[in-house]
Amino acid sequence: MADALREKATPKPGFTATDIVIRALQKELGDIQGVDDCTEARLDRLEEQLAISQNPLLEEKVESLVTKVAKLETALITLQSSGLARSRSYGRKNSGNPYNQTGRPAQIQPLDEEKLALRLNVKIPELQEKRGTLSNQEFEEWSKNRDRSKYSWFFNSKDGLYHPRPDK
Repeated sequence: MADALREKATPKPGFTATDIVIRALQKELGDIQGVDDCTEARLDRLEEQLAISQNPLLEEKVESLVTKVAKLETALITLQSSGLARSRSYGRKNSGNPYNQTGRPAQIQPLDEEKLALRLNVKIPELQEKRGTLSNQEFEEWSKNRDRSKYSWFFNSKDGLYHPRPDK
Protein backbone atom coordinates (compact mmCIF):
# COMPACT_ATOMS: atom_id res chain seq x y z
CA MET A 1 0.00 0.00 0.00
CA ALA A 2 2.86 2.39 0.81
CA ASP A 3 4.36 1.80 -2.64
CA ALA A 4 1.01 2.59 -4.30
CA LEU A 5 0.70 5.80 -2.29
CA ARG A 6 4.24 6.90 -3.18
CA GLU A 7 3.56 6.15 -6.85
CA LYS A 8 0.34 8.18 -6.78
CA ALA A 9 2.10 11.12 -5.06
CA THR A 10 5.11 11.18 -7.43
CA PRO A 11 3.44 12.83 -10.50
CA LYS A 12 2.14 15.70 -8.41
CA PRO A 13 4.93 18.06 -7.31
CA GLY A 14 4.73 19.07 -3.67
CA PHE A 15 2.56 16.06 -2.74
CA THR A 16 3.63 13.29 -0.47
CA ALA A 17 1.99 9.99 0.27
CA THR A 18 1.08 11.46 3.67
CA ASP A 19 -0.81 14.32 1.97
CA ILE A 20 -2.85 11.80 0.00
CA VAL A 21 -3.69 9.75 3.10
CA ILE A 22 -4.69 12.88 5.06
CA ARG A 23 -6.91 14.08 2.19
CA ALA A 24 -8.61 10.69 1.94
CA LEU A 25 -9.19 10.57 5.71
CA GLN A 26 -10.56 14.12 5.76
CA LYS A 27 -12.90 13.30 2.92
CA GLU A 28 -14.21 10.24 4.74
CA LEU A 29 -14.14 11.48 8.33
CA GLY A 30 -14.49 15.25 7.94
CA ASP A 31 -12.20 17.67 9.73
CA ILE A 32 -9.61 16.04 11.95
CA GLN A 33 -8.61 17.97 15.08
CA GLY A 34 -4.97 19.07 14.98
CA VAL A 35 -4.41 18.36 11.27
CA ASP A 36 -4.01 21.33 8.96
CA ASP A 37 -5.80 21.26 5.62
CA CYS A 38 -3.61 21.11 2.59
CA THR A 39 -4.34 23.77 0.00
CA GLU A 40 -5.81 21.31 -2.49
CA ALA A 41 -8.27 19.96 0.09
CA ARG A 42 -9.48 23.49 0.82
CA LEU A 43 -9.81 24.20 -2.90
CA ASP A 44 -11.81 20.97 -3.37
CA ARG A 45 -14.26 22.05 -0.65
CA LEU A 46 -14.58 25.53 -2.18
CA GLU A 47 -15.28 24.03 -5.61
CA GLU A 48 -17.97 21.81 -4.11
CA GLN A 49 -19.57 24.80 -2.38
CA LEU A 50 -19.50 26.84 -5.59
CA ALA A 51 -21.03 24.01 -7.58
CA ILE A 52 -23.85 23.80 -5.05
CA SER A 53 -24.41 27.56 -5.00
CA GLN A 54 -24.45 27.99 -8.78
CA ASN A 55 -28.10 28.15 -9.59
CA PRO A 56 -29.76 29.15 -12.86
CA LEU A 57 -32.49 30.90 -10.89
CA LEU A 58 -29.86 33.23 -9.43
CA GLU A 59 -29.01 34.49 -12.92
CA GLU A 60 -32.70 35.09 -13.64
CA LYS A 61 -33.08 37.04 -10.39
CA VAL A 62 -30.04 39.21 -11.17
CA GLU A 63 -31.34 39.88 -14.70
CA SER A 64 -34.74 40.81 -13.28
CA LEU A 65 -33.13 43.24 -10.83
CA VAL A 66 -31.06 44.82 -13.63
CA THR A 67 -34.25 45.38 -15.66
CA LYS A 68 -36.04 46.94 -12.68
CA VAL A 69 -33.11 49.26 -11.97
CA ALA A 70 -33.07 50.36 -15.63
CA LYS A 71 -36.79 51.16 -15.45
CA LEU A 72 -36.30 53.16 -12.25
CA GLU A 73 -33.42 55.09 -13.80
CA THR A 74 -35.57 55.86 -16.84
CA ALA A 75 -38.39 57.10 -14.63
CA LEU A 76 -35.94 59.28 -12.71
CA ILE A 77 -34.56 60.74 -15.95
CA THR A 78 -38.10 61.48 -17.08
CA LEU A 79 -38.87 63.27 -13.83
CA GLN A 80 -35.68 65.28 -14.03
CA SER A 81 -36.26 66.11 -17.67
CA SER A 82 -39.81 67.28 -17.10
CA GLY A 83 -38.70 69.60 -14.32
CA LEU A 84 -40.86 67.96 -11.65
CA ALA A 85 -37.91 66.86 -9.57
CA ARG A 86 -36.28 70.28 -9.94
CA SER A 87 -39.39 72.21 -8.88
CA ARG A 88 -39.86 70.04 -5.81
CA SER A 89 -36.21 70.39 -4.78
CA TYR A 90 -36.51 74.18 -4.79
CA GLY A 91 -39.58 74.02 -2.57
CA ARG A 92 -41.94 75.52 -5.14
CA LYS A 93 -45.50 74.41 -4.82
CA ASN A 94 -46.65 72.23 -7.70
CA SER A 95 -49.97 73.58 -8.93
CA GLY A 96 -50.67 70.42 -10.90
CA ASN A 97 -50.41 72.39 -14.14
CA PRO A 98 -47.83 70.72 -16.41
CA TYR A 99 -47.29 74.02 -18.26
CA ASN A 100 -44.88 76.73 -17.29
CA GLN A 101 -45.77 80.42 -16.87
CA THR A 102 -45.75 81.02 -20.61
CA GLY A 103 -48.42 78.39 -21.20
CA ARG A 104 -46.11 76.21 -23.30
CA PRO A 105 -45.35 72.60 -22.31
CA ALA A 106 -42.05 71.98 -20.53
CA GLN A 107 -39.30 71.06 -22.97
CA ILE A 108 -37.60 67.71 -22.59
CA GLN A 109 -33.84 68.12 -22.26
CA PRO A 110 -31.21 66.59 -24.57
CA LEU A 111 -29.78 63.30 -23.32
CA ASP A 112 -26.38 61.69 -23.53
CA GLU A 113 -25.96 58.19 -25.00
CA GLU A 114 -26.30 56.38 -21.67
CA LYS A 115 -29.50 58.18 -20.65
CA LEU A 116 -31.13 57.76 -24.05
CA ALA A 117 -30.28 54.04 -24.04
CA LEU A 118 -32.00 53.75 -20.66
CA ARG A 119 -35.00 55.73 -21.87
CA LEU A 120 -35.37 53.55 -24.96
CA ASN A 121 -34.69 50.40 -22.90
CA VAL A 122 -31.75 49.28 -25.05
CA LYS A 123 -28.08 48.71 -24.39
CA ILE A 124 -25.59 51.39 -25.49
CA PRO A 125 -24.00 49.19 -28.23
CA GLU A 126 -27.43 48.66 -29.81
CA LEU A 127 -28.10 52.41 -29.75
CA GLN A 128 -24.71 53.06 -31.38
CA GLU A 129 -25.31 50.37 -33.97
CA LYS A 130 -28.73 51.77 -34.91
CA ARG A 131 -27.36 55.31 -35.19
CA GLY A 132 -24.53 54.03 -37.40
CA THR A 133 -26.57 51.80 -39.72
CA LEU A 134 -29.90 53.62 -40.08
CA SER A 135 -30.48 56.84 -41.95
CA ASN A 136 -31.30 59.88 -39.79
CA GLN A 137 -35.00 59.56 -40.61
CA GLU A 138 -34.99 55.80 -39.91
CA PHE A 139 -33.17 56.36 -36.61
CA GLU A 140 -35.74 58.96 -35.56
CA GLU A 141 -38.59 56.58 -36.43
CA TRP A 142 -36.88 53.69 -34.60
CA SER A 143 -36.32 55.85 -31.49
CA LYS A 144 -39.93 57.09 -31.61
CA ASN A 145 -41.19 53.49 -31.66
CA ARG A 146 -39.00 52.67 -28.62
CA ASP A 147 -39.82 55.84 -26.61
CA ARG A 148 -42.83 55.44 -24.27
CA SER A 149 -43.75 59.10 -24.79
CA LYS A 150 -43.31 58.71 -28.57
CA TYR A 151 -40.57 61.30 -28.89
CA SER A 152 -38.33 60.90 -31.91
CA TRP A 153 -34.66 61.55 -31.20
CA PHE A 154 -31.80 62.80 -33.36
CA PHE A 155 -28.08 63.03 -32.69
CA ASN A 156 -26.44 66.45 -32.73
CA SER A 157 -22.76 66.00 -33.56
CA LYS A 158 -21.93 69.53 -32.35
CA ASP A 159 -22.78 68.85 -28.70
CA GLY A 160 -22.68 65.02 -28.79
CA LEU A 161 -26.19 64.77 -27.34
CA TYR A 162 -29.47 63.29 -28.50
CA HIS A 163 -32.26 65.83 -28.88
CA PRO A 164 -35.98 65.24 -29.10
CA ARG A 165 -37.40 66.26 -32.46
CA PRO A 166 -39.79 69.20 -32.04
CA ASP A 167 -43.37 68.55 -33.11
CA LYS A 168 -43.87 69.30 -36.77
